[in-house]
Amino acid sequence: MQIKQSIDVENSINSGQVFLWKKNREYWYGINGQDVLQIDENGKIKSLKNFKADFFRNNDNFDEILRSISKDKIVKNAIKKYPKLRIIRQDPFQCLISFIVSSNSNIQKIKSNLENISEKFGEKTKYKNQEFFLFPNEETLSKASINEIKNCGVGYRAKFIKEAAKIISSEKITFEDLKTSSYSDAKKKICTIPGIGNKVADCILLFSLDKLEAFPLDRWMIRILEKYYLKKFQLNTKTITEKQHDILHEKILDYFGPYAGYAQQFLFKMERENYQKKWL
Repeated sequence: MQIKQSIDVENSINSGQVFLWKKNREYWYGINGQDVLQIDENGKIKSLKNFKADFFRNNDNFDEILRSISKDKIVKNAIKKYPKLRIIRQDPFQCLISFIVSSNSNIQKIKSNLENISEKFGEKTKYKNQEFFLFPNEETLSKASINEIKNCGVGYRAKFIKEAAKIISSEKITFEDLKTSSYSDAKKKICTIPGIGNKVADCILLFSLDKLEAFPLDRWMIRILEKYYLKKFQLNTKTITEKQHDILHEKILDYFGPYAGYAQQFLFKMERENYQKKWL
C-alpha cells in the first residue's frame, strides 16, 4: 500500500474513533469487522484478509482540509499539536455497534464491552502468531438473545444492539445507501435505528460513511464549544434539544465548512489530552 501522506498512527488510533486495538512492540493490531489489521508507525497496513480500503483516508486532500478548518487560533493550535492526526474510515457495522455501546460510557468500558461481544459472538482466528476474535456480523448479532448480549456488559443497550443488527441484516437500511445519500438524509435514516441519537449518528457517519461534515456533539464537545466558542455559537444551555442541536450544527457547519468533522476531531483530541484522559 502506498503511503501518500505521513500519518500519526498512535494519536489517530488513540482519539476516540476506534476501540478494538492494541499495541504490540512497534505495531498496532486491530479488529476491523471481519479482518485483523497490522499497522506500523508509518501507517503501512498489512492484514489477515488483504485489506484494500483507504483506512487513513489517504485520498483526502489534507492540505485543503487543514486550510479549510483553520478558522481561528484554537483549531490552528490543535492542528499544530497533532498535524498528522487522521480520521479513520472503519468497518460500518462495527462502527455502528461501537457507538451504540459508547452511549453514557468511557473508552475503557467501551473497549471491554466490544471485546466481550467479539469473544462471545465473533470468529476466533490467528494472525502474526497472535489470537484475535473478529467482530460478529449483523446476522450473527441479530440472532443472539438480548440476555446473551447483555452478558457482555452493555446493560440497557443490549436491546438496541440486537435491533440495529436486525435492521442492517434485513437490509431495511444499507450502508451503501447511507454512503450515497446526502448527510442530512443519511442522518435521518440512521436515527430511525433504536439507540441512535444525534451524537451516535454523527460518529457513525463521520468515522465509517464518509460524511465529513458530521460533527459529533458529546459532553466533551459541548464543554469545548462553551470554553472556546461561547459567543460564536451562542450556547446558552447544558441540555441540547433536537431543535437546538440542528441550529447549533448549522452554525458549526457555516463556520468550519464541509470538513467540520476534521475540526471536531482535532479539538476533541487536544482537549482530552489537556485533561490527560486515558485512551486505549
